[in-house]
Amino acid sequence: MKIYFAASIRGGRDEDKTYKKIIKFLKKDNDVLTEHVGNTDLTAEGETKLSDKEIRDRDIAWLEEADVMVADTTNPSLGVGYELAYAEKLHKPVVILHNDDKSHLSAMISGSDYFLDINNYSTYHDAIQILDSKFSGKKY
Repeated sequence: MKIYFAASIRGGRDEDKTYKKIIKFLKKDNDVLTEHVGNTDLTAEGETKLSDKEIRDRDIAWLEEADVMVADTTNPSLGVGYELAYAEKLHKPVVILHNDDKSHLSAMISGSDYFLDINNYSTYHDAIQILDSKFSGKKY
């Protein structure tokens, strides 16, 4: 299965170690198209070797190719919000992970009739358990 993992880059990298662990788990049985999001060397400057247009076009192509989107919304990010809206436009299944101990989820996401699979976690172990239950034997 092809997974588009969305999480904050330019909005802040406070959760990069968690992203890396989530991606490592997802990669065991799936193709994570956006595994660079978990690169702990990536800063809030983002990818400096590509133009903003190249990044946007590549990411949209990956999102269109993906079977499902997994989004960590703990660190508020304009890019992740855009990706979520685009996934909704494409009618892609979306699994949202959010750590309520660190931030409040935007009402634009939690109040949406489309984003019903919102999962709160406190530790990355919790996030992995959530994803294991979602993806164990399931094909989107």
